[in-house]
Amino acid sequence: MESDTKGAYVLNNLAEVVERILSFLPTKALLRAACVCRLWRECARRLLRTQQSIAWVSALEPGPSDSHSLVRALAEELENVHVLPQTVLYLADAETFNGHGECRRQKRARKRNSKETAIALEKLLPTRCQVLGLVTPGIVVTPMGSSSNRPQEIEDGEAGFALLFPKIDGVKIHTFHFFKDLKNRVFDESEFTEAGLKNNPELRVVLLFVYNSWKPGANRFLQQIVNCLNEKSIILAGGHVESFTSLTFENNAEVRDSCGVVGLAFSGSQLQSATVLLDQDVIDERTVEAAMQRLKAANIPEHNSIGFMFACVGRGYQYYKNKKNLEADAFRKFFPNVPLFGFFGHGEIGCDRIVTGNFILRECNDIKDELLHGYTTVMTLIHLGSTKANQV
Repeated sequence: MESDTKGAYVLNNLAEVVERILSFLPTKALLRAACVCRLWRECARRLLRTQQSIAWVSALEPGPSDSHSLVRALAEELENVHVLPQTVLYLADAETFNGHGECRRQKRARKRNSKETAIALEKLLPTRCQVLGLVTPGIVVTPMGSSSNRPQEIEDGEAGFALLFPKIDGVKIHTFHFFKDLKNRVFDESEFTEAGLKNNPELRVVLLFVYNSWKPGANRFLQQIVNCLNEKSIILAGGHVESFTSLTFENNAEVRDSCGVVGLAFSGSQLQSATVLLDQDVIDERTVEAAMQRLKAANIPEHNSIGFMFACVGRGYQYYKNKKNLEADAFRKFFPNVPLFGFFGHGEIGCDRIVTGNFILRECNDIKDELLHGYTTVMTLIHLGSTKANQV
C-alpha cells in the first residue's frame, strides 16, 4: 500500500517523470491523458510544442470497395502519430476516389462518391485543421515508417497519402483558393494580399494546383495568377489536378463549375527551398540524375525537409521505355533520407530556382522564368528549419 501511495505521489507531483512517461504516447492518447489533472495537462502541452516534425499516412494497396484505402489508413494511423496536425494536404487517385461513370463501368464493385469519401476522410481530422484535398490521375508516395523508404510512382490503381503539418515555430502555412469570376475578366490582385501572397516579405514557397483547366478562359486566368507570383523571390511549384475535394473550401456550384487554383503558402525566414525542371530533353537515367545533381547543388539542408514531384501523365514508365519508378529512384539516390510525395497530372508549374537564407536565384535582367509546362517533371525540395524533434 505504501509503495502505491509513493507511486501516485510521483505521477501527480513530479513533472519531469510524468513528462517522460507521457512522451511515449501518440498524440491522441496524449490529449486524452491531458484531461486527467492540471499537472498532466501542462506536461502534455509542453510535449505538443516539441512535436514539430512532419508526419504522413500512406495508402498503396486497394482494399474493400466500401471506402478508399486512404480513409482506412488514416483511421488506423491517426491513433499512432506523434503530431497534432494544423494543416493537412491529402491526395488520392482519381480512378477510385471519384464516382465518375466511366470508373463505375470499369470497376462496378468500387462505386464511390467523391464527396462522401472526402467527408469520411476529413471527419477523421481535427476540427480546426486546415485541409486541402486533391484528386489526381497518379500518385507519388513514400511508404510509412521511415523517411528513407523507397518512394513509389503509382500511375495506375488505388493510392493516396496525407501529409500532416503540425504547428512549427517560425513557419506559417496557410491554404488559399482563387477561382475565375465569370462576370469579371480581370483578376483582382487585392485577393493576393488578403491571402498573404503579396506584401509578405517572409513568403518563401507556394505550392499551386490548378483544377478545371480545360474550361474556357482557364489559360488566361492561370497566367494572371502565375505572373503575380513570378514577381516574388519565392519557389513556385505544382501542377494541374483532376479536382479538389476539401470541404474547407467553398462548395457552391459557381466554384465547382469554374476554373481555379488552390494551394499552400509557406512563410518564414528559416525556410529554404529549391526546384529543378526535368524538361523533354531529360529522357533516360543519366539525364534524370543530372537534374537531381542540380537540385543537390542547391545545398538545401535535408533534415526536416520534404520533397515534391509533379510529373506529367505522359512521363512515367512508358516515357522511360518501361523503366518504372525512374525519377523517384533518382531523387532517393541523391536524397536518401527525404520523403517524396506528389502526383501525375495534366500540366506542371515550376522552373530551376533556389531560395535560401543567404542566396536567391530568380529572374535575371527582368526576364521572367517560364513556369507553365507540359510533358515535364518539377522536383521540389522544402526545408522547414531545425526542430526540437529528432525524427521526421
